[in-house]
This record gives sequence, structure tokens and C-alpha cells, in this order.
Amino acid sequence: MSKTKAWLNAARLRTLPLSISGIIVGTGLAGFYGYTDPIIFFLALLTTIGFQVTSNFANDYGDGVKGTDNEDRIGPKRALQSGILSKEELKLGIVLSIVINILLVLLLVYMAFGIEYYGYILLFLVLGAASIWAAIKYTVGTSAYGYKGLGDLFVFLFFGLLGVLGCMFLYTKFINMDAFLPAITIGLLSVGVLNLNNLRDSQSDKKAGKNTLVVKMGYQNGKRYHYFLLLTAFLAMLVFIGLNFMDWISVIPLLGFVPIGAHVKKVYETKDQVLLDPELKKLALSTFLLAILFYFSFNIFS
Repeated sequence: MSKTKAWLNAARLRTLPLSISGIIVGTGLAGFYGYTDPIIFFLALLTTIGFQVTSNFANDYGDGVKGTDNEDRIGPKRALQSGILSKEELKLGIVLSIVINILLVLLLVYMAFGIEYYGYILLFLVLGAASIWAAIKYTVGTSAYGYKGLGDLFVFLFFGLLGVLGCMFLYTKFINMDAFLPAITIGLLSVGVLNLNNLRDSQSDKKAGKNTLVVKMGYQNGKRYHYFLLLTAFLAMLVFIGLNFMDWISVIPLLGFVPIGAHVKKVYETKDQVLLDPELKKLALSTFLLAILFYFSFNIFS
């Protein structure tokens, strides 16, 4: 494998559709309330992608150094685990991606707020710094929160609430209560992707001392937790549609739950953890589809 391919593998481009789902839904909400700005949309996408790539580099490094990525792991081999990228190379990649993230955050905040809204500027600079911190500390360091069963909470907060509501606020400079519902949906589906990953790797994680929620609660309870996440995500979207119903176009986002329903059936029937691996891509792409459908339903067709 070439160095270029190794860096692309470390960046895990397949995770990007899930990471930008919150931006698409936040933009759709802003459009629904009458606010659009293609520059903010473009910069928000780039910033979120930057955070995700940083997180992926850091996860590769953190799990590799701790020995969590080993021969017991079911998923694809990581860059450090395979030996193609060294620890020093990955560290440099993390640092460079952080620098790019900082520049993107500064540009995004300036384009959204100019120099007049000092309080908003400070708030989003703090949130940007928190996002970078969260991207790194998931697996890196002795206090990595992903090893303490807190990954689900952080994914819900950053992929869901911050991703959707923060993006909406960049356009509108306000947040209403209804907007929390699609943010909850995206957050819970994103947690579902993480939980599926943790279900797949529960045995190797337990051996390596990575105490995810699945390791703490057990494999079967982890499955039940998975069903709860996806059902609650559906109900949150259903309530939002009910509160903002205009015509049949309003229910289009629910079509995104059709493949998610098929996914739930597959997870229920799957006994071998190895067979859960393809479901990661299916759930992530289903979440992305839901985001696209939401955008068109409550923005383009509203």
C-alpha cells in the first residue's frame, strides 16, 4: 500500500457522509425558517470534514498506541496498526489537520458573524476548540473518554446537538425548541453507528481495556440499546414532522427510516459479530439519506 493510500485510509473517507449529515439538516432548518447562505454552507461542510479527519487520524493513533488495534479486531486494518504510517507521521498529520481546522473555524465565524457579534464569535471559537479537543481525546491519552464509555455522549452532543443546532445558528442567530427534534434524530443515529462499531469490536475492546458502553452492559444489552437509539430517533423526527406538517411532502424524511428498519432486522438476526461490519456503512449512509430528504422536504419544497 502506498503512503497516499495509507493517508486516505487513515482519513476514513467513508465516515464523512455521516459527519456532514448534521450540517445538511442544520442548513435545511435554516432554510425552512427563511435563512440561506451558500458560503456558510460550504465553510461549515469543510470545517466538519476537517474535524472528522482529525478525529480519524487521532483514533488511528490512539488505538494503535494502546494496542486496541490488534489481530483480534474485526474491522479493516488501521494505518498505524499495519505499520505503513509511523507514530511520528500520524502525529504530524494530526497537528497539520488541527491547524487547518483552526483556520476554517476562524473563516467560518467571520463569514457568519463579521466583527459585530462579539459574544457569538467567542462562543463559536470556544465550541470550535471543544470540537478539536473532543476529536483528539476520544482515544488519545490516559484520560481518553472513549475508553470510559463516554463516546456515545460526546457523539450525541457534537454530531447531533452541536452539529445541527450550531449550524442552524450560524445562519439564523437563533434556535427554537422544534429544532432540537431533528438534532436529536441525527445525534441518536450517529450514536447508533458508534454503538454498532462497539458491538462489532466488543470482544477485542474488552481484551484491550477499552470499556465502551457495550463492554460495560454486555453484547445483548448493547443490541437492545441499539434498537432504543434508532426507535427514539424515528420518534423525534416524527414529532417534528407532526408539529410542522404542511402537506405530504413533509413526511418525505421518514423514507430514510425504511433502510434503517431493514438494518434493525439484520442486526436482530445477526449472531456473529463479524457480520455486523457491513451494517456500519448501511446505517451511516441511511442517516445521510435522511439528512438529504429532510433538506429537500423542509427547504426546497417548503
